[in-house]
Amino acid sequence: MSETREPATWHGTTIMMVRKDGKVVIAGDGQVSLGQTVIKHSARKVRPLAKGEVIAGFAGATADAFTLFERLEAKLEQYPGQLMRACVELAKDWRTDRYLRRLEAMMLVADKNVSLVLTGTGDVLEPEGGVMGIGSGGNYALAAGRALADTDFDAETIARKAMAVAAEICVYTNESITVETLDTAE
Repeated sequence: MSETREPATWHGTTIMMVRKDGKVVIAGDGQVSLGQTVIKHSARKVRPLAKGEVIAGFAGATADAFTLFERLEAKLEQYPGQLMRACVELAKDWRTDRYLRRLEAMMLVADKNVSLVLTGTGDVLEPEGGVMGIGSGGNYALAAGRALADTDFDAETIARKAMAVAAEICVYTNESITVETLDTAE
């Protein structure tokens, strides 16, 4: 009797968003895993978009995420300064387009006014309490971030500490952290 093996799959990551005291921060780890093997330690899964007016991070398949970054960038060009509208339009396409529907990724995006979670099921959600985590270690980072949100720590410190907690618990998350920050104060 022969045993059939599932092909090795790419494992997610951890992306964390914190909005507090005039700043919004998105942080992501750098680990890329294929099956049980770490194939890269320093991937950049968080980046600025729309000439630095938006920051975004992805969890999921890397090629899929880059496709989504490109699509979001196009929507932001079509709807400049309207992150919510651009994300809703992307979510519509993601849910209805035959090619996009197969993409396996989630995104956290933020500008100076709004923070959002985007999913392939068409969800465009605003996180409660200004804190959100996605990916394989997302729930660990989210729990740590929520616990730290009421402290005197600033947004970046909270994100970094929450990501460190996730890296200690989740085998698909490492301590090579990329952080992007936007000022939200007028």
